[in-house]
Amino acid sequence: MTQQTTPPALPSDVLHYTAFSTDPGGGNRAGVVLDASALDDGDMMAIAAGLGYSESAFVTPAPDADRERAFRLRFFSPEAEVDFCGHATVATAVALGERLGAGDYDFLTNAGHVPITVTASPAGLKATLTSVPPRVHDADPQDVAEALAALGWREGELDAALPPRIAYAGVRHLVLAAATRERLADLDYDFDRLLALMRALDLTTVQLVWRESPTVFHVRDPFPVGGVVEDAATGAAAAAFGAYARELGLVPAQAALTLHQGHDLGSPSLLEVELRDGQPGVRVTGAAVRV
Repeated sequence: MTQQTTPPALPSDVLHYTAFSTDPGGGNRAGVVLDASALDDGDMMAIAAGLGYSESAFVTPAPDADRERAFRLRFFSPEAEVDFCGHATVATAVALGERLGAGDYDFLTNAGHVPITVTASPAGLKATLTSVPPRVHDADPQDVAEALAALGWREGELDAALPPRIAYAGVRHLVLAAATRERLADLDYDFDRLLALMRALDLTTVQLVWRESPTVFHVRDPFPVGGVVEDAATGAAAAAFGAYARELGLVPAQAALTLHQGHDLGSPSLLEVELRDGQPGVRVTGAAVRV
């Protein structure tokens, strides 16, 4: 993580959750402020920086105040506002579900409307978000070469069956597939070099994947633009990857994928991705617990 100055004292109403895990020791942590009405952008940025989590979520009433369970949701990393964040969305939905009950919610994010359903399970509440309509397009070979150089990877270490692409489901990600689990596990990249490329391409993460089976993948997500070396669970990237898998014909139009993330960080996370035939949005499901 980048060096931070001494953070301000955190408000007592900041909730701490970890998403995509039922174990407080796993998943990806997020701060959640369920009533951010009195906060301005500087306040939210300062709180996120003080927490140091990859993102924190700030909730205010939706512009259409008459709609029940509709909220405005904004996300801040320690460095900047982020248009969409999956793990903080799941954390917020579970936090609201604990107070208002299971059922359907609607979040208005900078990326658009994100419907979400909170359900009860034996292990606790889970939340399923449906992404905004995704897009997938080719990655420029020169940009891929620069990304590989920053990562210290060679082109021959990529899985040729999963070609590089830019995938979007609220924010943009460069998808690169490793040919082996060992290559994925060995991550020691040039932070500043990758950061410069990501800023130039307006990327939120670089999603590194390894395919264990047709529907099971291991993923890692460097996040230098947020001031964080790596995310332990990245719901936005999971949604984008679902769109990538569908676009490349890696899976049927109706499919369920399992993504394992965070294991190399000692913070195991489980992300469930669902594609539905005829529905452009990608569904991402995960648990969340308070820490």
